[in-house]
Amino acid sequence: MSEGGMRREDHAEDLPGLSSLRLDGQLAVITGGSRGLGWAMACGLASAGADVLLVSRSKDQLAEKAKQLADRYGTRAWGHGADVSDPEAVAGLKDFCLSQIGSPSIVINNAGINIRGAIDELSFSQFKQVLSTNVDSAWLVTRGFVEEMKRRRYGRIIHIASTLGLVGLAGRTPYTASKGAIVQLTRAMAVEFAPWNVTCNAICPGPFLTEMNREVADHPDIRTNLVGATALGRWGELKEIQGAAIYLASPASSFTTGSMVVVDGGWAAR
Repeated sequence: MSEGGMRREDHAEDLPGLSSLRLDGQLAVITGGSRGLGWAMACGLASAGADVLLVSRSKDQLAEKAKQLADRYGTRAWGHGADVSDPEAVAGLKDFCLSQIGSPSIVINNAGINIRGAIDELSFSQFKQVLSTNVDSAWLVTRGFVEEMKRRRYGRIIHIASTLGLVGLAGRTPYTASKGAIVQLTRAMAVEFAPWNVTCNAICPGPFLTEMNREVADHPDIRTNLVGATALGRWGELKEIQGAAIYLASPASSFTTGSMVVVDGGWAAR
């Protein structure tokens, strides 16, 4: 005990505050990073000082998006085209990153698709396509980079799950199955990687008005069962995903692992 009965760990000068949210000198790999929530998170991490490698199948956008990040936030940024559900493409991504840029301390597995429809209207190949894109990619990319994180005894792995990994919705069997799998993948990886100080968490977004959702935004079913199901009664804005991403990517989240950070406007609370 220090003078006056206050323990030393209670002193304000020992608590880093907002500085623990800084990401200076860290490299983040973000799949599906050229648009939507991936792009919003890339901007958020770059604003906190991180260098960013954007990964996407949309190769044409990557160079311009990387330049925008560098110009806007003064950090370094790169783009790499890859289908991250393909093991060979992930091996190429790993080789490019480690040989040309460096070892990432942050990986955000955001690549994902959604195919909607009743189960008797969908093909098995459509079901497998969603599972491959949403689940296989997260497993493959994590496997590609976790060895380096374990060697350095530091890492932040962030999966993008969904509120639909926690609650059910008709007409979404492929997507809910994939996001439920991501929830359990997150928990298993958190336990597996903990001895090396590598954390694994998931963000569970609710209804955000991304490119994926714009085409169905005005459908009565969407307004009632998605947006109408939130306590706040509105679509999420892309900027509203950034706080969760920065926190989970930063040293501030050092005692958070295996968690589902729900950013859904209160949908799961109802």
